[in-house]
Amino acid sequence: MTGVLEERAAIEREIAGRTICEQLRWAAQGHPDSPAYSDPAGDGWTTLTYAEARRRVLQIAAGYAALGVRPGDAVALMLVNRSEHVLADLGAVHAGAVPCSIYATFAPEQVAYVARDVGARIAVLGGPADLARWEPVLGELPALTKVVMLEGAPEGDERFLSWAAFLKLGAGALAADPAAVDARWRAVTAEDTLTVLYTSGTTGTPKGVPLTHANVLFEIASTQRMIHLPTHGTQISYLTYAHIAERVLSLYLPLVKVNHVHFCTDMANLGATLGRVRPVLFFGVPRVWEKMTSRLRALLATQPPEQQESVRAAMAAGLAYVEGLQHGRMVTPEVREAYERADAALLSVVRGLIGLDQARWCATAAAPMPVEVQRFFAGLGLKVIDVYGMTETTGAFTVNSPDVFRLGTVGRAEPGVEVRIAEDGEILTRSPLNTRGYLGLPEATAELLDDDGWLHTGDVGSVDEDGFVRIVDRKKELFITSGGENVSPAAIEGHLTEHPLIGQALAYGDRRPYPVAILTLDGEVAPEWARARGIAFGSLADLAAHPDVLKEVEAAVESANRKLARVQQVKRWRLLPVEWTAETAELTPSLKLKRRVVHARYAEVIEELYATG
Repeated sequence: MTGVLEERAAIEREIAGRTICEQLRWAAQGHPDSPAYSDPAGDGWTTLTYAEARRRVLQIAAGYAALGVRPGDAVALMLVNRSEHVLADLGAVHAGAVPCSIYATFAPEQVAYVARDVGARIAVLGGPADLARWEPVLGELPALTKVVMLEGAPEGDERFLSWAAFLKLGAGALAADPAAVDARWRAVTAEDTLTVLYTSGTTGTPKGVPLTHANVLFEIASTQRMIHLPTHGTQISYLTYAHIAERVLSLYLPLVKVNHVHFCTDMANLGATLGRVRPVLFFGVPRVWEKMTSRLRALLATQPPEQQESVRAAMAAGLAYVEGLQHGRMVTPEVREAYERADAALLSVVRGLIGLDQARWCATAAAPMPVEVQRFFAGLGLKVIDVYGMTETTGAFTVNSPDVFRLGTVGRAEPGVEVRIAEDGEILTRSPLNTRGYLGLPEATAELLDDDGWLHTGDVGSVDEDGFVRIVDRKKELFITSGGENVSPAAIEGHLTEHPLIGQALAYGDRRPYPVAILTLDGEVAPEWARARGIAFGSLADLAAHPDVLKEVEAAVESANRKLARVQQVKRWRLLPVEWTAETAELTPSLKLKRRVVHARYAEVIEELYATG
């Protein structure tokens, strides 16, 4: 305990009094010509340097002030990842305001709830698609005085302002009174709210989580003690800024490392962007890594048999090497030599092809990572390692580092962070990373934070003798069979989705004699799988009913069951003719499963599965 408190004190001394405003000033003055943000433009990029970016941020801050934004007011943002999103966010901070990025998949009523709850005075939207989510509820937001739009601002409507007009307003205001904006950002303190993020709503209404400058800078300083990333590195920003991981990694961390952020505005272009940018770090939720694995496996399946065998042998050497590097293990000379031969001949080439040859840190979080996906990338010589955290803990509070990691765990507590397991198995944490509480929700805050400052994560897990944390499942998502057995649905689902054909899985069995599962096909892999076997189809629904597909899925379920205890094994299952997405509401914007939605939507299917048993 003494060591943790000493580490905490050292980090707090290091970041004392610092703000994100000061951090941007430091980067812009010390590295004025270093590239900061690049947006895709045809076959190339348009780039802002750090000096140019800060100048634009101050203009935007002046623009907000000219529109009547006062210190403490909120600015709502709904844009894809692009430089304007970052600049609009940092501009709000420099005006003393509080930016709040809202998930672009939220329904109009959710948008209205968040905008009212945070008290948004200004909204900055990307274009007509974003406006379509706001327009039905604008009349319900009397506090909202102006909507700034990057594209498609309705003409002749005083409620709206184009981005160009907003920048012109800000530039004029800054030129007229630069001291006013200077006074605004200098008045911001480390304990002020830097942003409010809303939980993605797996269990109901989103909750606002205020995070301070001190929260964020402690997270960065603590993480840097475990993960030593170079300065002036390249990054890709592609996940929504409404998600804490993306916000810390590609909005705040670059201001400390003076990194060059490249924006990927369409997930369909992520593979190509990786190849062009070759980032020094890459974070993806498990679904992103699963998709990459499926595409690479599909590509491998098209190669001649002898080439496939060569790849399998090389990847076996890569897997043995990465597994041997884990904490508490060792790499024998034979394993190292085999890996070096495989790496020189093939593995380094594959990493280069997928754009991860320069990556010093590859990580995942937000949902369980299938073991086979992690092993697949280990076979390529890549450590795709788990971290663990929540919006309420400013992101990760346990981390596997490239040097100290254990596959199958979410790592060890970051420096200055306490972690313990409660009597009922719940994971608790205490540190300066913890939010002060939910916005305007004292009862929910009391459930989250106890009187001793311990944050209750809602996850069940364990800590091994070396301090590595394992997650079993969400505390509220464990189900108890009619035989009295506690079962983790996530453990079952992880094995089911190891098969590339299965896109999503939901296991169910509360107060029932055995688990059942509802499955969906992977919308990218299934068509390619079918074409390779000469199966004719017109839609995903056709494939879900095809006997060859059903036979393959049945084999996948049997394979998963062999890895599960008897009480966990799936006895009945159903393959649905649809995909689950955030747009169809079965997944959150961060691609977590909304169990309540699936339970309600497919209640009849679940009953039929037990009726046939």
